[in-house]
Amino acid sequence: MAIAVCPGSFDPVTMGHVDIVTRASRLFDKVYVAVMKNPAKTPAFSAEERKALLSKALKGIENIEIITFDGLLVDLAAEKDATVIVKGLRAVSDYEYEFQMALANHKLNSNVETVFLTTSSENMFLSSSTVKQIACFGGEIRGLVPDCVCEDIKERLYLGGRVENGKK
Repeated sequence: MAIAVCPGSFDPVTMGHVDIVTRASRLFDKVYVAVMKNPAKTPAFSAEERKALLSKALKGIENIEIITFDGLLVDLAAEKDATVIVKGLRAVSDYEYEFQMALANHKLNSNVETVFLTTSSENMFLSSSTVKQIACFGGEIRGLVPDCVCEDIKERLYLGGRVENGKK
């Protein structure tokens, strides 16, 4: 049985994330979608909220399990008997960083390989940071995030959730 871990901050989930997870689910028997807690980042959504948004966005994909994790990715892979880490790439700049991480992970656990999936062309520009910035100023994020989580994201992020000038 081929088991993979697809990690990310998913803060918030985007159509790019959905694309990568969906494609990974076709390649592997089981995919753990791991909401990682990064102490260097201050997320807009808690790990449990990100997990809930992912559950809505990925509903219907039978061979995935959404989990949260705080620690080394290779430790999670070992815990789940995963031999593959799936990472999505948008641009060369992503590759440079992810390649270094793949080498470090392989050094820590030589039984785990990293597989890179390139994003679909329509999602190449898309990042959670971009979505957060657009939503914060009331811009339209439909099409950038799954419709089923669009309102949740807008409600949390528009002007930081504050009412300003009579608008929320």
